[in-house]
Amino acid sequence: MSEFHGSAGRGSHPEPDRTPPPATRGKRLRQRLAELRGPDVPAKALDARALAALAANPGCRRRAILDGAGVDKAALASALGAPSGFGQSQFALTRGNAFEARVKADGGAELLRLVHSRLDPGAEPPAAAAVPDLSAPGPEGRTARTALALREAVAAGGWTLLDHPMLALDVAGSLAFLEPDAVVVHPDGSWTVVEIKSFPMLDGSADPAKVGAAARQAAVYVLALEGVAARLDPAPRVRHRVLLVCPKDFSNLATASAVDVRKQRAVTARQLARLTRIEEIADALPEGMCFAPDRPAEELTAAVEAVPATYAPECLSACELAFHCRERSRAADAVTRLGRPLRADLGGLTTVEDVLAAARGESGDPGDPAVAALRRAAALRAEALAPAGRAVAPCP
Repeated sequence: MSEFHGSAGRGSHPEPDRTPPPATRGKRLRQRLAELRGPDVPAKALDARALAALAANPGCRRRAILDGAGVDKAALASALGAPSGFGQSQFALTRGNAFEARVKADGGAELLRLVHSRLDPGAEPPAAAAVPDLSAPGPEGRTARTALALREAVAAGGWTLLDHPMLALDVAGSLAFLEPDAVVVHPDGSWTVVEIKSFPMLDGSADPAKVGAAARQAAVYVLALEGVAARLDPAPRVRHRVLLVCPKDFSNLATASAVDVRKQRAVTARQLARLTRIEEIADALPEGMCFAPDRPAEELTAAVEAVPATYAPECLSACELAFHCRERSRAADAVTRLGRPLRADLGGLTTVEDVLAAARGESGDPGDPAVAALRRAAALRAEALAPAGRAVAPCP
């Protein structure tokens, strides 16, 4: 009878299939990322600043998986013995929060005045703008509430100020929740991202490096807003000129400048599209690997080194793990620590010793343009340093 066990024979019925349905792909990925982060470690949410830095270095699988898993990279760097100095000081945060509160006081009257004067002077003045309540449970709830408020604002017309809305953006298969300082809906239904920074504008201009970083951050918000707009019919226009609000000179008075982020938006969209999917990186890692900061240093080091990194000097101002990766890059004698432009120029020469050997004529293909340029540079250097009247043998 055993051969008929479970069959639909005479007088019998097939056993119901009690096998639980397979987990969805998204659920499996979330579980895997939670295992990598540590079962009792809360996820650190991705913000626009982190996404802008991630998009600037799309080939770094290490940052992609750590950010995707919500790992606190600052805590991880400290556990690895290479604490990071990356981030804002508490004083700068306090000053920035106080300035933002001042700009948004009285229903955002000053902020809306700046939007009107800098971006939409032809529209009616924002005398009585709506400021909807965006509170909701959890990031998913706040994201849905923001989308509803944007739709209602477009339908109502007039000016609307969304204070700290919540937006969602798919990043390499993982959802990132973003919180811009403000989004303004114009009377014509178009949307503008507002970035409020505490660095000053002196005589109408600010530090170009800081303005560039703010533009890259705002471009991430523009991308996320475009996703919300695409779900409406007709789709509202998301303006590519964002408003950067800063203190005027060294006072607490607000001034603003319109910043065109079309270039940053295009670069960010292209770089995020090139990111290796987090799921592919996670599947390639051994089971049981974990980046929880309370693990032994040796175990953490092995886990971090199991994921390839693409270090460059720019990482020092954008990633909490930069000091650790720089030490490893130096130990490996990698040329990436000298900068991406130089790394691109050197082609297949990946270590400093390879470069020096090629320059000395000890290795390398003479037909390789990089090798030929190195040997020419070495010959010129030797000629410049040679004593007067002494001939210098050309490099082979």
